[in-house]
Amino acid sequence: MKPYGVNELRKMFLDFMESKGHLVMNSFSLVPHNDNSLLLINAGMAPLKPYFTGQEIPPRTRVATCQKCIRTGDIENVGKTARHGTFFEMLGNFSFGDYFKEEAIEWSWEFLTKVIGLEEDRLYPSIYQDDDEAFDIWNKKVGIAADRIYRFGKEDNFWEHGAGPCGPCSEIYYDRGEEYGCGEDSCEVGCDCDRYMEIWNNVFTQFENDGKGNYELLKQKNIDTGMGLERLAVVVQNVSSIFDVDTIKDLRDRVCEIANVTYQTDEKKDISIRLITDHIRSATFMISDGITPSNEGRGYVLRRLIRRAARHGRLLGIKGTFLNNLCKTVIAGSKDGYPELEEKSVFIEKVLIQEEEQFNKTLDQGLNILNGYKEELVKNNEKELKGADVFKLYDTYGFPLDLTKEILEEDNISVDEEGFKECMEKQRQTARAARKTSNYMGADATVYEELPKEMSSEFTGYEKTTDTSKIIALVEISQDDSKKDEIVQALTDGQKGSIITEKTPFYATSGGQEADTGIIKSANGEFVVEDTIKAVGQKIVHIGYMKSGMLKTDDEVTLTIDLDKRLAAGKNHSATHLLQRALRDVLGEHVHQEGSNVNKDRLRFDFSHFAPMTKEELEKVEKIVNEKISEGLDVVTDIMNLEDARKTGAMALFGEKYGDKVRVVKMGDFSTELCGGTHVKNTSTIGNFKIISESGIAAGTRRIEAITANGVLEYFANIEKLLEKASGLLKATPDNLLNKLEGLIEQNKELHAENESLKSKAAKDALGDVMDNVVTINGVKLLAASVDDVDMNELRQLGDSLKEKLKEGVIVLASAKDGKVNLVAMATEEAMKKGAHAGMLIKAIATCVGGGGGGRPQMAQAGGKNPAGIKDAIVKASEVLKEQIG
Repeated sequence: MKPYGVNELRKMFLDFMESKGHLVMNSFSLVPHNDNSLLLINAGMAPLKPYFTGQEIPPRTRVATCQKCIRTGDIENVGKTARHGTFFEMLGNFSFGDYFKEEAIEWSWEFLTKVIGLEEDRLYPSIYQDDDEAFDIWNKKVGIAADRIYRFGKEDNFWEHGAGPCGPCSEIYYDRGEEYGCGEDSCEVGCDCDRYMEIWNNVFTQFENDGKGNYELLKQKNIDTGMGLERLAVVVQNVSSIFDVDTIKDLRDRVCEIANVTYQTDEKKDISIRLITDHIRSATFMISDGITPSNEGRGYVLRRLIRRAARHGRLLGIKGTFLNNLCKTVIAGSKDGYPELEEKSVFIEKVLIQEEEQFNKTLDQGLNILNGYKEELVKNNEKELKGADVFKLYDTYGFPLDLTKEILEEDNISVDEEGFKECMEKQRQTARAARKTSNYMGADATVYEELPKEMSSEFTGYEKTTDTSKIIALVEISQDDSKKDEIVQALTDGQKGSIITEKTPFYATSGGQEADTGIIKSANGEFVVEDTIKAVGQKIVHIGYMKSGMLKTDDEVTLTIDLDKRLAAGKNHSATHLLQRALRDVLGEHVHQEGSNVNKDRLRFDFSHFAPMTKEELEKVEKIVNEKISEGLDVVTDIMNLEDARKTGAMALFGEKYGDKVRVVKMGDFSTELCGGTHVKNTSTIGNFKIISESGIAAGTRRIEAITANGVLEYFANIEKLLEKASGLLKATPDNLLNKLEGLIEQNKELHAENESLKSKAAKDALGDVMDNVVTINGVKLLAASVDDVDMNELRQLGDSLKEKLKEGVIVLASAKDGKVNLVAMATEEAMKKGAHAGMLIKAIATCVGGGGGGRPQMAQAGGKNPAGIKDAIVKASEVLKEQIG
């Protein structure tokens, strides 16, 4: 048997299956397509599920692939054993209603024995215990002796996942020799030791499981067979493990070279060597498929792999970044089967070095903190790290929970996972509350500060509304409040993120003008821009989401703004300049801009002024602006140094920072301002201008809101609709509506006065002859009484009326209305001289009705929730008054 290399074996298999009528397809991406059940492709048949289920028609009924796969279920064992790995290649041949068991079995035997040259006496087939059909094929067609065919039960040799298509399996095992065995006399095919290695698995999908254990034969029987390429290479090359096959060994040796260590001289170092070797393979292939490190989903899987590899590099004594160097060996070893690796090599290296650098920034500090925690635990004879400490490592130093657990496991220390989760939830709640009051810039400033300072964007939007450029940075915006936004190398379908390009026509929010929105496209993806902001270092950041496909760093893209929005905003912005000049003409030169906000719908202008504007002033300002619009003033822009700009009389914003060169916007001889925004070319384009409100927002600061162009037409159209509706309700026409309203107002006044008179009379009548209830306490008269269904206003009026009758003394009135209690107390001048205090009295008796209140010595009021306590309150009034004048 010739020790074929991995790349040779891959080609030999695909060529063989092609000779049997199979369509050889390239490996699918590790990112599942329209399959939410998987985070990553984990089996050769996974991308072909639509063909098996009938959702899609396969390009041919016979297909063969070599599929790249990622499985992280046993990630904790990677490196600790010689057989666990996260990345593998799966050779597979598939039949969709075409050939079935006989061909699948015979071809698998032919390939292994005739093409590869494996010794027949070292190969052992297995079948499902009840699959006599497969037994007969192996025994009678292939010629395998009955005692060499192993029957296994459902757990081992029957493939099913709940309801749906399923069927028996037939595997092929290779005897690697006694040196790989467990030494037991009972060791045979199926033993858990490493002697008998499964290298091929034929799955015969022939049944439909209804989910209740009932099986029906499928009309269309399928074949799903797979063979791990690395496992096959182990057998063919007669090596100990996957880490010893040619391409992986080259990578393993490169790790040792960089770390200056020798494999199989120190078991602890061997673990790190194997882990790095495996993880860099996974990371390289994942990045080539557009996956970039992040704090969620498959991006988190990638981040975890990279950071685990980086930490184990430190354990081996490797200084600085090294994973970007190792990926070159991965690419060189696998580019024959996956040419996209070489095509994206620069991209892959960039992602790796960026992520490793980011991790290294905090790794040393975090490890020092963690070592301190460990020392404290050992000192106190404790074996569990507190959840709060685990969270601090995660939040401050970028240590995922898994990494902290892995490091501590080396010293047999566990972590308080529940406590960690509580801290995470608390942070989520805090983050949600903070985001309600934070703007986007505040939330993400630190992300853009991590980018190179020299990185900047050129704004081309004064001349262009569409432009082409190159992406120089990407950020994935986390949709989990507890996780940070991340600089990435690619954005894919559905992700929320931001894009920075070398140049852009998109105007970023500044100078009061809101941002442009629009589309960024390449041949491979489309990004919807929902906002544009400026970040540190003259970077223009396009924020939005991927509508389709993928965009990555260095892609050439076309950027197109929403032109209607830009034009509408330009009209409102230009009108703002006219408004400021008009305000200074009408109100005085003391008027200065204090802030503004301009968008497609309206303009808002804040300015310094000491009093509300009169109706006449507003009308005058509005008239001036409309006159300048109708005059058709040319809007001219000049770039000049700041000193020359000031000589022109250009107005600048107080406190605004300006560079050496500034942009001066002139509108005829009427307005000259420093401004970086976008404008119309002639004021006539604005159409018309209407102030819709003027108000005070702070001491000495006023605000005007106004509209232009179509906004004005819509404004008057809405007013016209309201006028017609009001006229209809009053059975009037717009012409006589005013007279009709004046008549109704006068009639309402008369009815109100009459109603108040009747209510006052009703209250007095309900109270009866209360003067009979007057008592004298230590020389002071007290009138305390209750009346039904009277509100507070009426109660006070009734009190005033009774005080006139009483002449001197104290009055206490109570009333229940709508389930609530109203209390009023009044004291005359002479009563107060003797110690009476209405406020203190009302406060004391209000407790009887479940309420509170107070007031001045002469008059006070209170409310309550317990009408049943009114009687007690009236009785208590005399007790309180007695104490006051005693």
